[in-house]
Amino acid sequence: MTGQTTPGSAPLRYRPGPARQEIAELLDGLRTDGGVRVVTGDPGCGRTAFLAFAARSFRAGPVWHVRADPPRPERPHGGLRTLLRAADRPVRLPGDGTAGEVLLGVLRAAAAASPLLVCVDDVHRWDAASRAALGDAAARVHATGGRVGLLLSVPGHRPVDRQMAGLPVWRLAPLTPGDAAALVDEATEGTVDPAVREELVTEAEGNPALLLALVRHLSPAQLRGRRALPRPLAGAEVLAGVAGGCLTGVPPDHADLLLATAAAVRATGEPDADAGLVRRAAGILGGRAAAPAPETAPPAGARVRLSRTTGSLPETLVLADGRLRFRSALLGRTVYAGAPPGRRRAVHRALAESLADPHGVPALLHRSWTVTGPAPALAAELAATAADPASALPPDLRRAAHARAAELTPDDAERAHRYTAAARQALLAGDPAEALRLLDAARSRPAPASVRGDAELLRGAVLLADGPVDDARESFLLAAGLLTDRSREEADTAVLGAANAAWAAGDLTACLQALAPDGSLPREPAPAPVPTAAPASVPAADAPPAGPVGADAGGTAPPGPAGSTGPTRSALLRDHRDGMRAVLLGRFDLAAAPLRRVVEWDPPADEPERLLGSAAAALMLGEVTAARRSGARALAAARTLGSAALEPRALEYLAYAELRAGRHQLARTHAEEGLRTARRTGQRNAAAHHHAVLALAASIEGERELVAEHAAAALGTARRHGLAQAATLAQWALARADLGAGRPREAVDRLGPLVRPGARRGHFAVWMLAVPCFVEAAALAGRPAHARTVLEDFALWAACRADPQAPAQLLRCRALLAAPEVADELYLRALDRHEETAGDFERARTELLYGKWLRRRRRLGEARARLGEALMGFERCGAHPWGQQAAAELRANGAAPGGAGTVRPARHGPGELSRLTPQQLRIARCVAEGATNREVALSLSVSTRTVDYHLRNVFATLGVRSRVELARLVEQAEKTGAQL
Repeated sequence: MTGQTTPGSAPLRYRPGPARQEIAELLDGLRTDGGVRVVTGDPGCGRTAFLAFAARSFRAGPVWHVRADPPRPERPHGGLRTLLRAADRPVRLPGDGTAGEVLLGVLRAAAAASPLLVCVDDVHRWDAASRAALGDAAARVHATGGRVGLLLSVPGHRPVDRQMAGLPVWRLAPLTPGDAAALVDEATEGTVDPAVREELVTEAEGNPALLLALVRHLSPAQLRGRRALPRPLAGAEVLAGVAGGCLTGVPPDHADLLLATAAAVRATGEPDADAGLVRRAAGILGGRAAAPAPETAPPAGARVRLSRTTGSLPETLVLADGRLRFRSALLGRTVYAGAPPGRRRAVHRALAESLADPHGVPALLHRSWTVTGPAPALAAELAATAADPASALPPDLRRAAHARAAELTPDDAERAHRYTAAARQALLAGDPAEALRLLDAARSRPAPASVRGDAELLRGAVLLADGPVDDARESFLLAAGLLTDRSREEADTAVLGAANAAWAAGDLTACLQALAPDGSLPREPAPAPVPTAAPASVPAADAPPAGPVGADAGGTAPPGPAGSTGPTRSALLRDHRDGMRAVLLGRFDLAAAPLRRVVEWDPPADEPERLLGSAAAALMLGEVTAARRSGARALAAARTLGSAALEPRALEYLAYAELRAGRHQLARTHAEEGLRTARRTGQRNAAAHHHAVLALAASIEGERELVAEHAAAALGTARRHGLAQAATLAQWALARADLGAGRPREAVDRLGPLVRPGARRGHFAVWMLAVPCFVEAAALAGRPAHARTVLEDFALWAACRADPQAPAQLLRCRALLAAPEVADELYLRALDRHEETAGDFERARTELLYGKWLRRRRRLGEARARLGEALMGFERCGAHPWGQQAAAELRANGAAPGGAGTVRPARHGPGELSRLTPQQLRIARCVAEGATNREVALSLSVSTRTVDYHLRNVFATLGVRSRVELARLVEQAEKTGAQL
């Protein structure tokens, strides 16, 4: 197939998705400067649809758009004649090798009046003479430019023809999950069940033709979720319909090599396989050679000449550094699915015989695929080898081994146990959807309470990372009940998980009930303002401190390191539970001792879950340094162990710790990385929290577009999954952006429902943090009465001393609402308290408000000093809009500030980079290094629309007109030491 769906279907409508800006730049470049792109991609990726989209989008001049016909041997230059006839440009094509020059002359003549775009689909189908002429003309256009643009499509599953070699290639990216889901909705007219849609999107891996083929393969009842889906979802018939045409006419020796490669890749989950292993297995499969003894087998990575036993390399494979891979992964899936079952068993037997270690997981997996029924002994060996902690296996390979062992296990309880172990490894590998599928398989057969408890404990952890948190809480509570008889420790882990889920949902009653020793509500009511803060407690809402993902294959974690004389795991779990409950009840006097024991216990460096528990406890105590240390150790441990699922949580702890410490730019760095890892591992809830942190950081730096983008992303997931704390943080960020932009009335209107008592009040542990912003906005908007009640609630929180910034913030808020004879002293006391904490932003805010107060009382000298300090503080922390406020006040005071907030005439020099916001600086540097807008967006975890918006502002601020000028300016600035 070449970009269209199966025969008889409607052609695909191309969806540019996140590449929209890049495509616009490409077409704009073809319009202004001409050029060539060889468009390629997987079978079914939409090459035909892309060319049609480009032809429709090009409005600067004429478009010649043709699809190549299969070559006719008796008609040389038949392809060129088709093109020229479609363009109504009949010319004589010489047969002496100069047809390319003739074509180039025709193209340039056609482009004399206006730019010309030529789109040729499936160039590989043209006859050799036409390909040679087109390649020659394209090479000259590429070298000299002009007003001619060429888009030439070729398949990506085979090498580019030599006539097109050396031309720039544009490889079409897969559909994003959002675009794929929209395509399914469009094809089904919105009748598809959401769970079915998610499975279809996952199975298609972004391939639009495969996605539509899967939709057509299902019945209406299956699409609506009323009947079970076929397994496998993408079977041989569906895959062959999309990519089978690329495999016709394969000789037998190539077929053996392709099947051996596909089977080897399937076993490891890697994109490539050892070429020596594949060659030996293909030789056995074809009866051409016996497997060499293990000691004579070439080492992995050694260069192998495939022609000895398999002839030349098939064009669908690539050999690099001793490894073989398919040019298109879809072809590998098609080859394997299309092979007869007996042939698949034979190739796995050959691969098992060809491996050096017959008892390793890869060899055992291959052996497992040679049997057709239950195999208890093989299943036990496979599960035991996969669970061996001494083996350096990636989680995805462990998952495949446990899942296959479960399929071969006849005993229901052991089968459920092994499916649960496989789900745990899927979660560690960053695939929560696969983890839930495996847990559903574990539920399918009767099992003892303890086995079902293990599965529910893990299900709660999966949903807490990527699902409705109320459902996660119910799974944790069910697990606690099922596990109590077997292990109090495991039940305590489940209880903490339920409390964390309730915390994420903002359900204080459910949180306290889960943490109560007997599962009942406390006799003493919790105070209305819970004296804790999101930065201290939010991380605990994303996973238990030593949660189910940290347990071993059997679901039980060891009590502690060998020889440890410290507290047992059970005691630490109880301490964490008791300390968290005391925090929620406002009893920091009771919380300090148990939480400090959790913080001070030094877990081993290879136990990231326990390190995360220590970080969470430290944040609840307000011990930011300890939280940063434990979070950093947990991140390092997760990376070392390959536990991808733990990285977003560790980075979230670090981001919140930096926010608590007043270092929002470091928080932003951690959150940007955390967002990338959360997306990569499918943890939408963790991604929502990172979006909220990024919105908070951007609200300080004054990037309104970025605040709105991250807040919208956080709120989107928060509303679907019930994440009250992420929603409250995002709303706070939006309000703080309003306040920084000088819109206090809008900030009051946004913050009022979040901080005032009532059903709309924000998350019980977050709304308190927004009180200083609300009080400031209310005072500036002339509504001080609205702020007095919540200020007294904030005073209770500040008295707990869990937040080092709170005492100074409280004094500042009191000064804003106080009578003039009292306010002066309160501002000075607030500034004194700021000396006890790190971070420039909060102190600069106090200096700004105090400077405004002094100026309005005509104490101009004192005001000038305070406003100058505020301006320098805002400049140091990159708070651009706040710095503009300080500069405006200085100008009103009669001063002439020279800081970043001052409006100055544009100068075209490297020092002007200091006028950019921090985000603009990041984008300018990336663009100067040659990154496209899409690459910048991916590196900064923002949309290409946001990059485009900032880049326009960068150009306007610096007075440059092109990327070349910007790159020159940045290079000059680096040489002169200007701020970057």
